[in-house]
Amino acid sequence: MEQFTITVFSENKTGLLSRVVSVFTRRHINIDSLAVSRSSIEGIHRFTIVVMVDEDMIKHLVAQLDKQVDVIKAFYYRNEEMVYQEIALYKIPADSLSSSGLTETVIRKFHARILEINAEFIVLEKTGHPDETEALRIQLEKTGIYEFSRSGRIAIARPMEKLNTYLKTFQEQVSTH
Repeated sequence: MEQFTITVFSENKTGLLSRVVSVFTRRHINIDSLAVSRSSIEGIHRFTIVVMVDEDMIKHLVAQLDKQVDVIKAFYYRNEEMVYQEIALYKIPADSLSSSGLTETVIRKFHARILEINAEFIVLEKTGHPDETEALRIQLEKTGIYEFSRSGRIAIARPMEKLNTYLKTFQEQVSTH
């Protein structure tokens, strides 16, 4: 078993998220992270999906995703082929900053940013890998956490984006026929 990141490029169509997720649920594969956004190409959206599977299964999943209506193309990558991050938000008691230097030290140590301070709470932001955002959460638990939220993985492939190459090849094939 290995962690893979799948990128799925599609048009922004209602119901597509459900169909994409069903490819995984039919095979009883847990999605560790899912993020959807616009891509670098106008009118095309990008799903970034993180799963823990073997290489044969990842190839099968990508082939099944490619067959979905409204999916333009799907690709998979190993972690070393990606630059990736996530963002985490932490709401902690306001008095934890004034009552002890622990929270201030933790904020500096983890390079977190203070987004908001009010009489009751402080909201912190940490961008990094999942192990970094989790380590900060564990440290902040010592002074208390009111709320915690973490995004899914956002990622960019280290090799040039395969979609551009795929679309260029596809357009060339269409124009020659």
